[in-house]
Amino acid sequence: MSPRREAISNLFAIVVAAVAWPALMLQYWLMVWSGPLGEVTLRFFSFFTILSNVMVGLVAAAAATGGNLAPLRWLRGPRIRGLAALCIGVTCFIYATILASQWHPLGPQLIADRALHYVVPVLYLVWWVSLLPHGALAWRDALRWLAFPLAFIVWTFARGAIVGEYPYPFLDVGRLGYPAVLVNSCMVAGLFVVFGTMLVAADRALGPRGSTMGE
Repeated sequence: MSPRREAISNLFAIVVAAVAWPALMLQYWLMVWSGPLGEVTLRFFSFFTILSNVMVGLVAAAAATGGNLAPLRWLRGPRIRGLAALCIGVTCFIYATILASQWHPLGPQLIADRALHYVVPVLYLVWWVSLLPHGALAWRDALRWLAFPLAFIVWTFARGAIVGEYPYPFLDVGRLGYPAVLVNSCMVAGLFVVFGTMLVAADRALGPRGSTMGE
């Protein structure tokens, strides 16, 4: 990557982080009044939307700040950047196609909602496609990335069994039952695989002469 392109990329990363982190803080502030701080904080981090935006915020901040610390280098790795693109892309898609019609936020909640579900995903994906280096992903990364949503589902079931609360209607075991929720989870997993494969394909196509790494 040329110095000029890297400078533009880092500047865009600042923009992504500058939108993601205030939106996350606003959403947390809107939730913090709903109960005891510990319970609210646990509930806050039990939404995939929050986790995917936190990941994006960390990846963008790592690019913007530079530095050679091991955690920053890890966050700047192509597979973590690709995982963030996948998670924030799925977040946007599922919200737009399934969840958006089920509630109608107003005021500050509308600002947080639109930022976390639309603005941050678009900014990050534009940054990932247009300004980051490509050609390092392998086809098997599309399957490796499933570990993150799988861990989220396990956590959702475990927490839901204790507190009787689920973050999204299609994962509500109390209302739908485990068979229906497991089918929904498999469909979402399939979506992750499809989107992940598309990201890997895009990465290889955008890499130098179409990357052939990691067959």
